Formats: sequence, C-alpha cells, structure tokens
Amino acid sequence: MSRALAEARRNLRRPAGGPFGACIVRGGEVIAVARNTVLSHHDPTRHAEVSAIRLAARRLGRHELSGCTIYSTTEPCPMCFAAIHWAGIDAVVYGTRIADVARLGFRELTISNRTMRRLGGGTVRIVGGVLRAECLALLREWETLHPGMTY
Repeated sequence: MSRALAEARRNLRRPAGGPFGACIVRGGEVIAVARNTVLSHHDPTRHAEVSAIRLAARRLGRHELSGCTIYSTTEPCPMCFAAIHWAGIDAVVYGTRIADVARLGFRELTISNRTMRRLGGGTVRIVGGVLRAECLALLREWETLHPGMTY
C-alpha cells in the first residue's frame, strides 16, 4: 500500500489525475505501480487500477493475473473492480472507501466492491481500511491543494 500511496502523491502538486494510486504484487514482488492519469491523457479509463492492470499484463505477458493482489489507495470504482474481476486478480486491498471520495465531489457510483462481488458471483478477496489514516490524509491534502477539482 505504501507504493500505491507514493505513486498517488505524484499527482498532488501537478495533477495528471485524481489522488489515486495502485500497486500489483505477486509472490511478494511488485509487478506494476500506477497512478490516475485521466486528466493528462484525456482518457476516463486511465484510473490507477486499470493502468496497473494493463502494465502488469504486459510485464507478465498474459491477461490472466491470478496469484496477484492489487493495492489501491481508494476502494476501486465499478469499472476498476470489473477489470480486477476480469483479470482474475486474487485480492483487492484498499485504504479509503468509495464514499470517502464521493464526499469530495468525485463522480463515484457508490456501489461497494463487496456488493459488486456478491451480485456478480465473484471470488476476489476484499480487504478494506488498510493504511486508512494515510489514505484519508492524501485526500485531505488533495482537497486543500485543489479545492473543488473533481471529475
């Protein structure tokens, strides 16, 4: 999670996207680290999780990422959770909840990962609240530096 936080911090001063980072790990080895680049790439799918999945798949030379865990500073949105499901990632670990960023004004669909997993019959293990205080501090810093800047 600390790698995801460090990557998200890269967006604080000169934002390429929101205050979000992700890291994919397999067997204790970091496979991919990415941050949100929606704004700099003019691409609404360039969330940290999707970018990390793309990078991990390229590095591993396969689309199926079983055996991997993805760490995300915030609970993945429905698009990102669907990508995690399709990639076959074993577990998602996150800091803050979707509701936390929705309160800042980000256009989040407030459907939790647990609800999506249950409705979709998925098997991904979900662990929330990891380094939550640090992830909340990141959101507060974003809000201070970029008041009202959401998408």
